[in-house]
Amino acid sequence: MTLVDEAYARAGAHGFDLSCEVPVGRLLAALAAALPPGARVLELGSGAGVGTAWLAHGLLPRTDVTVTSVELDPATAAVAAEGDWPPFVDLRVADAVEFLRTAEHGYDLIFADCPGGKTRGLDHTIARLNPRGTLVVDDMTEIDGWPGDFTAAQRGVRRTLVEHPDLVTAELDFASGVVVSVRR
Repeated sequence: MTLVDEAYARAGAHGFDLSCEVPVGRLLAALAAALPPGARVLELGSGAGVGTAWLAHGLLPRTDVTVTSVELDPATAAVAAEGDWPPFVDLRVADAVEFLRTAEHGYDLIFADCPGGKTRGLDHTIARLNPRGTLVVDDMTEIDGWPGDFTAAQRGVRRTLVEHPDLVTAELDFASGVVVSVRR
């Protein structure tokens, strides 16, 4: 069983239904595989570790990279921590925005998959993106029944990424809707 299979199984066993969709995971793995030596990856919102597993899948068998995944909820972080992670994966329990504010370096790939760093503190996420670094956000396709404030927040994220002068952005119409931005 692969890291990805194990992560989906773990999420299912714990009733965690907000995991990264397979098409988004494949995109993350492909982007991770293209990273230069010594790259740093940041995931905001570990959940049960599915996104983390896709990122690690794209990087293995390399060991010259770091993947830091930040989860706010300690119980959810404990689910992700059940995984048998490669040594380059660092799982942390922290508020994503506070983590971004105090991070000592930038990142070459950021997957923003929680409110912190996406709908709150997006400016901090963009500031931590290295030149030529890639930012991936999902859940960008509006769905009937979304609360009005969530819809407005997602529209704000899209607008910021599309209009930001330091970013080149593409909106991808698959899975839950993905926006990919690269820092100039």
